[in-house]
Amino acid sequence: MFLVMALAGALLAGCRVSDVREVQVKVPAMASEADLQKVREALRPLIGVVQDKTTYDLAARTVNVRYDSMQIAHKNIEIAIAEAGYEANGIPAIPKAPAR
Repeated sequence: MFLVMALAGALLAGCRVSDVREVQVKVPAMASEADLQKVREALRPLIGVVQDKTTYDLAARTVNVRYDSMQIAHKNIEIAIAEAGYEANGIPAIPKAPAR
């Protein structure tokens, strides 16, 4: 029994619970503080994005996003920005459908 518990403990200790990474997202149309705020709002609801470690460089038109790759993929981050109406690392902006 002890051997089984020791083996299970060793296996669980090797399992990753988080894998924090960083991705730089180029947002060419992020030219003003209002644009930056829209991009920030697009990232706010994403689970796995480390909000307080994400930085915005308006002059370079980039966002350096820290995220946990066990919870979200970098493509999801880029798509969230594209859905906010901004090109992100070559993913074209996704325009919102007009209200009816």
